[in-house]
Formats: sequence, structure tokens, C-alpha cells
Amino acid sequence: MEAEGFESWWSIEALSVRGYVEVLREYPRLLRLRRDLRERVLAWRPDLFLGVDAPDFNLELERRLRAAGIPTAHFIGPSVWAWRRERLGRIRDAVDHMLLVFPFEPPLYAAAGIPASYVGHPLADAIPGPHTRASARRDLGLPDSATVVALLPGSRAAELRSMAAVFLDTADWLARQRPGLRFVLPAAGEHRYRSLRAMLAARPDAPASVLLTEGRSHEALAACDTALVASGTATLETALFRRPMVIAYRMPALSYLIMRRMGYLPWIGLPNILCQDWVVPEFIQSAASAPAMGAALLAQLDDPAGRERITSRFEALHHSLRQDCATRCAEVLGDLMTRR
Repeated sequence: MEAEGFESWWSIEALSVRGYVEVLREYPRLLRLRRDLRERVLAWRPDLFLGVDAPDFNLELERRLRAAGIPTAHFIGPSVWAWRRERLGRIRDAVDHMLLVFPFEPPLYAAAGIPASYVGHPLADAIPGPHTRASARRDLGLPDSATVVALLPGSRAAELRSMAAVFLDTADWLARQRPGLRFVLPAAGEHRYRSLRAMLAARPDAPASVLLTEGRSHEALAACDTALVASGTATLETALFRRPMVIAYRMPALSYLIMRRMGYLPWIGLPNILCQDWVVPEFIQSAASAPAMGAALLAQLDDPAGRERITSRFEALHHSLRQDCATRCAEVLGDLMTRR
């Protein structure tokens, strides 16, 4: 958005907090940030306020702006289908219109009396597919004949603290089982690149076959044969590249216990949730060990028919999510402002 000429009042890093216990530490700062933002928007009086994701931050902000007469919309509905369904009441009070990115969501919002539109997922438009491995491997300097595993341990600092070490342990384990494997590890920006580079330098037994890149996650996914991915949006990106994967996640124990008690679904990975099936394996908390995840990745690499089945499921998923999201959002928001 900055590249398109928008003015950034705060960095997105200010909201890069996850979990429950972790948020409590940052809560006073987040409250001040939301108050300051509310006052600036109320003084500005825009024709429409569009909150993007971050529901725990945005919904209360939207409720107050709406009460002050500013129309509000929200892009990407909170995962009320997975946990915390009571948020539907807050959404109804806060939002004039919801823009939903998954096709199964509109009935939930209709039943709660919340105006909403399915607009498709922006990643499905940004990742056109299908993708050839050969060109991506040339761009990354990887041999065309190699077997490549992508490692995506997350983009937030807290995720790297929880996930990066066990992902590198898994690469070590795999390299011992299959010495010819190659690994590509894309870092989300300069800070994460420096952190991962330091981690690799501190591991004397780290495989020399790990290629660390700054950014270039889409090239890594296009180049790989399978991927180890931290649960989150990156799992959907991997599915849209139609690549097999193993999904993993670790978080502080107390936060995990709270979230597990609130959950409704047997899956945490978006590809499995969207397909309503165990399409790819998931390893959570202590189950996310190097031998377990490494064995699951090898099982995928050794099963061409299984990889084809996964590719077919992800191709169908891609088609269902590709709806020209930006255009549909603009049309819905334009209609909303016209009615107002």
C-alpha cells in the first residue's frame, strides 16, 4: 500500500502479536494505538472505514466509528467457523458489510443477520498457476534434477522463536536420511533473514544444502517437491502452488490450551479446513518433532500417486477461490458508499 502512495501512520509490526498471554503483555500499548487511530479517523471523517483482518483490534474500532456515523466494512472474516463463534454478535454491532474470502462462510453470516459478500481470496488471483519447477529452480540456482524441500517456519518473530529451530532440526534429520536433498528457506524480510542466518551460522551440523533467501517464498514454493510449513496463510499459498506439504505449529503452552478448548474443527491448516479432509498431515505442539515431520515429508516424496491426489485437490480448491477478489471488493464497497 505504501508503494501505491498510501501514507502509513504506524508500521504493521505494531500489530504483529499472537496468542493470549503474549497479547496481555502488549495490551496497554495496543489500546493506546487503537485510541489514537480512532481519534484520527473521527477527525478525518472518511466516507468509509475498511478494516483489514486483525479482528481483535479492528472490530472494537469499527464499532465505535460506526456509532459515530462512519460506515464500516471489514475484509476477511474472523475464523468464527473454527473457534470463538460468539464474535458474530460483535461483528453485527461493528460492521455494515463483511467481505468474505471462503465460499462456506456466507451462510454463517446470513444466519447471524450480518450483510456479507463472498469475494474470493486475493492469493488465488495473485498465484495464477500452474507453476513449473524448472524456471523457479533456475532463478534460485537450484539443480533441475534435485529433490527440493521448502521450509517456511513463519513470518513473525514469535513464530521463528517457536518454529525455526525444529524446522532446521527436520532439515538435519532429512539430510541424514537422504544426503542428496536440497532445502530452500525463504525469510520474510531483512530482519527475519538476519535472524535465520544467525541461527544457521550457530548450527555447526546445519546442512550445507539449505539455501536461505530474503523473500522469494513464491519462488521457493514453485521450485519445491514438498514443503514443511507453519500453520497460517503460508499453508494456503502452498496449496495454491499445488504442492504437497506437512503443516506444523508450536506456541506457548497456556495459549495453546486456551485455543484448543475453544476450537470446533479437527484441523488447524487452512488447506485441510477448506477441503474438509485430512489432505496433508498436521503436527501440533510436542508432536511437531524432527523425526515425525521428516518421516511424513519422506512419505510424500516416495508416493507419486499420493502427490498427484493432493495436487488434484488443491487445483479444485484454487478454482473455487479465484473470483477476481479486488474487483469484487471494489464493487461491493462502491455500492455500500452509494447507498449511504
